[in-house]
Amino acid sequence: MALAILLVGSILPLGLAEGNNTTTTATGILDNSTREMVIAGNLIEKLQKLSRFAENKIEPIKDKLPENSTILVHYELAEEYKDRAVNEYEAGDYYNSILDSLTAMHHYRVALSALKEVKEKVQDIRERIRMEIERMTEYFRFVEKTIRLAENQGIDVSNLTGLYTETKDAYKVVLDDLKAGDYEKAKADYEVAREKKALLDEELRKVREELAYANADKIVKDFLIKGEKGMEIAQKAIEVGEEKGYDVTELQERLEAFSEVYDQVKALADEGKWEDALTVMKDNKEIIVEFHNAIEFILRKVHERELDEKLKDVRAFLREMNDRIQKDAKALRELKSRGVDTTRAEVQLKVAAQELRIGVGLLRAKKPLQAKAHFAIALEMLHRVDEFILAHS
Repeated sequence: MALAILLVGSILPLGLAEGNNTTTTATGILDNSTREMVIAGNLIEKLQKLSRFAENKIEPIKDKLPENSTILVHYELAEEYKDRAVNEYEAGDYYNSILDSLTAMHHYRVALSALKEVKEKVQDIRERIRMEIERMTEYFRFVEKTIRLAENQGIDVSNLTGLYTETKDAYKVVLDDLKAGDYEKAKADYEVAREKKALLDEELRKVREELAYANADKIVKDFLIKGEKGMEIAQKAIEVGEEKGYDVTELQERLEAFSEVYDQVKALADEGKWEDALTVMKDNKEIIVEFHNAIEFILRKVHERELDEKLKDVRAFLREMNDRIQKDAKALRELKSRGVDTTRAEVQLKVAAQELRIGVGLLRAKKPLQAKAHFAIALEMLHRVDEFILAHS
């Protein structure tokens, strides 16, 4: 707008001069062509600086961009208009040089804005990959524990151990790529790591199935304890739902289906037929999973309401969460000193602290909905840690 006003101002004196048959003298007012030359020169100078800035930002990644990318399209247009503006200025065509300089600046701005958006997206993806790698720590510990347990039971774990080592090394390569700032290589290596993890998952499933039958009595007993508690939660939810007029048909059906499986398993367990009971559980896995998913959904809704209530006073919520994390950390240290394996709970507590920090960062960035999602994970992890502490206290 300022440049447009200058251009209009540069035209008006000339028009007035022609109408009044007067000429500019020693008043210090420049004639129209001189003004255009000065403006064009200033624009060319600024355009060259902007061009160098854009070149430094875009040229290093130019070959990695798709041909139709917004960045590349507008960058090439900007370069084209810049060259035209410079040539027109050198030829004395100042008016068109000004127009093409402004057009070039516009395209540089669009290209650089698009580059900034891409970098922000890349940063988000990089952060997600980094977080997943950090969460893989718990998964790898789980695999290590499975290997130790299986070895103690005399189960062959050579394939599992090999795949575990390969997968762990693959994720380490991704982490090294991120530390080196090579995002493109990190993305490619991440896909390789995921493929290796898929193979590891399958082998882990096979070994855990063998391990399960070797420990059928413990697994069945655990199923019966948790199943009884789950049925109590479901029955309570159905009663509350009916009182409030909700449609609880689906939950009722899942409860009835699970209860039937539960009774079969319990009957076999009472006779000491642990492997047969485990087979019933395996054959009815879908029913069991659907029921426990329903219970998790109920508990998640309870936790969401709890979170909504707590977030009415964010400062108080954050103080409470930090206090709980510190108290739980102390409780886990005490349990560990008594010989209790607290590895899983420690990882969950670490995740809770990490998610809480991310949530606080998102709040500061004025992204409350995203922050709430991370706070929900933190709260869920703390609930699990609290249950572990209570179970072993």
